[in-house]
Amino acid sequence: MIDFATRRTMMVDTQVRPSDVTKFPIIDAMLSIPRESFVPATQREAAYMGENLNLGGGRVLLEPRTLAKMLDALDISNDELVLDVGAALGYSSAVIARMAEAVVAVEQDEDMAREAQDALAEAGADNVILHVGPLVEGAAQHGPYDVIVIQGAVAELPETLRDQIKEGGRVACLFMDGALGEVRIGHKTGDTLSWRMSFNAGAPVLPGFAKEDVFEF
Repeated sequence: MIDFATRRTMMVDTQVRPSDVTKFPIIDAMLSIPRESFVPATQREAAYMGENLNLGGGRVLLEPRTLAKMLDALDISNDELVLDVGAALGYSSAVIARMAEAVVAVEQDEDMAREAQDALAEAGADNVILHVGPLVEGAAQHGPYDVIVIQGAVAELPETLRDQIKEGGRVACLFMDGALGEVRIGHKTGDTLSWRMSFNAGAPVLPGFAKEDVFEF
């Protein structure tokens, strides 16, 4: 029998803390949420690897370091509403739910969404609303949001999501340019997002988040 609790502690001690993530709510959430319950059954043994976990269809579960550093930079508080875009099987939403007032988890793959619903219920994440629909559209009916987190890379942030950020709110995006990527935190003032670079990371660009080709005639 695999001792997942020990692996979870090792993940935090060897991947999260050494990446300068020390905020108690993040550490506590990542020690508490059983990551192995939010991956395909065939990949449970690989749940705590220090790399992105391939979920198929161009989707990944972000490596623990990347998620932890995103949450550290966002500094989510317990009175905030968070939109988690690309929730997949629900791990990121379960983690965020332990530090936010509520989470709206967006997933477009119906099979993933069904599994996420079960896993979130099992984990007691009763402050997560699962919204099934295109990732690029978010879930405007539940917003606007204090924080938006995108679980995968983007080439650009769609206007549909930008418009769902509350005045004074923030968003974490992993921007990929070829093989290089950097996580930037955007702060919204009026109609403007001011970006600052946070750290380097990498992941596949999510479906629908690539730059549209512009043809010149």
